[in-house]
Amino acid sequence: MTATFKTHHGQCHCGAVRFTARTDLASMGDCNCSRCRRLGWVMQSVPAGDFDLESGADNLTSFRFNTETIEHLFCRTCGIESFARGSDGKGLEVVMINVNCLEEVPALDPTTIKHWDGANW
Repeated sequence: MTATFKTHHGQCHCGAVRFTARTDLASMGDCNCSRCRRLGWVMQSVPAGDFDLESGADNLTSFRFNTETIEHLFCRTCGIESFARGSDGKGLEVVMINVNCLEEVPALDPTTIKHWDGANW
């Protein structure tokens, strides 16, 4: 079976931060770290080259915690984190998009979401 890559459009709640991401949404995951557990967002890793911040760069504020390797970016107006930046285990730059911030949120099958044990990482 071949992957179907599609350009997805996303935004924060107020629309000040807008982005596009090219992905097949085939490896969605969630995390149980103290932060992600509270937010409840579903993540999809996208290579940095397949992510485009279309607007709102000047409206983003950053937060780092624990190992400080992930830059969590929030809209200053509405407080929504629609994506975060970091690197994978091989040092490649990636963007973790919040699938729930996509304009056409796909139907999510909880049994297909991979679980990341961020609490013990």
